Amino acid sequence: QVLYLVVKTVRESGHQHVYSAVERPFQLAQTAAILEIFHSLVALVRSPVSATLPQIASRLYLTWFILWSFPQTQTHILVTSLVINWSITEIIRYSFFGLKEALGFAPSWLLWLRYSTFLLLYPTGITSEVGLIYVALPFIKESEKYCIRMPNKWNFSFDFFYAAILALGIYVPGSPHMYGYMLGQRKKALSKSKKE
Repeated sequence: QVLYLVVKTVRESGHQHVYSAVERPFQLAQTAAILEIFHSLVALVRSPVSATLPQIASRLYLTWFILWSFPQTQTHILVTSLVINWSITEIIRYSFFGLKEALGFAPSWLLWLRYSTFLLLYPTGITSEVGLIYVALPFIKESEKYCIRMPNKWNFSFDFFYAAILALGIYVPGSPHMYGYMLGQRKKALSKSKKE
């Protein structure tokens, strides 16, 4: 639904209207992904929490603490690339796992897509995520949204602007780590399918 709405909106109205067209189903889908962390924790799926948590956390951060919190970012072209990347990724991933659960196997072409499309979608998705956080920085600084200033009863302060800069910094070691993890998964999955 989200991918269809993106394509339709870009064709009919332009990228500036993508966020408003997809907002509710996009937020629902990304928030529901919290269940993936739970599924990983209780071993309902084989994905390790160490791989699942950062992916879901970054998506929730972008969905709620950047796009929803700072409407000034919502008309940027990077929203379109972000939503397209995430949508294609999830359509392939859930189709793969759904067929595997339902039939006990997935077609080889879907297996290849599942473990190969990230080669392009990870870099473009990460670029979109980093770009949108960067675009939001002046609005974060100006608004002071989510900041806690001293003095207060907790004797604690928090500046969301610096937290956003820290989030950008986490992408530096995090992105190559996740990409390397996926390369390892790809090698394992595709070599296993050749043996079968």
